[in-house]
Amino acid sequence: MSTAMAGSSGFATARRVNQSLTAAAEKRALTWMAERLPVWVTSDGLTLLGLGAQIGAGVFYALAGVNRYWLTAVIGCIVLNWFGDSMDGTLARVRNQQRPRYGFYVDHVVDILGATALMCGLGHSGFAHWPVAIAMLVGFLLLSAESYLATYTLSRFQMSQGVFGPTEIRILLIAGNLALLRSPYAVLFGHRYLLFDVGGVIATVSMVAMAVVITARHTAELYRQEPLP
Repeated sequence: MSTAMAGSSGFATARRVNQSLTAAAEKRALTWMAERLPVWVTSDGLTLLGLGAQIGAGVFYALAGVNRYWLTAVIGCIVLNWFGDSMDGTLARVRNQQRPRYGFYVDHVVDILGATALMCGLGHSGFAHWPVAIAMLVGFLLLSAESYLATYTLSRFQMSQGVFGPTEIRILLIAGNLALLRSPYAVLFGHRYLLFDVGGVIATVSMVAMAVVITARHTAELYRQEPLP
């Protein structure tokens, strides 16, 4: 779905900002693929593919708690989610079929639903304790909420934080799943912990810290733009 917002009906245009490591190469690759997709492939279909793949990843995480090799299916779902979630907006722009408000709303509702399914599956798998899985989901929702509010108030949609964007997160998640196939544990300071507990705590602390810093920066920016008389 397209996340740009158009001026019709008073809906202000938001500038898309993506400075992640893979952003430039990914944009070229997605545009190349979008120009060659058959006409029966639609943006809505791709959005549903992305959502279905993320829900599937959650289901396969739960199954991987019984048989670890279901993690390979999780990896496949992550790749499909990347394709659907990244391609839907690109296809709309290439075909000049953008629906700004519809796209922005549906795209991000789908992100929230998919992330919830993914973390529920991970918590059920036993590869991470439930409090860690829920904490990661809360961290994601905090960052998402701040991003959506900033899009409305600052007319700037921040798709990445520093060099990390959705694609980089997926790459790290795939790497983590490959590590799980070898062992679900990590040893730190002589103690054994679940690998995804360690990664989940680091991810949660990072997301919450980013949310706090970005919120403070945007609050200051808005205060300067709207000073008291």
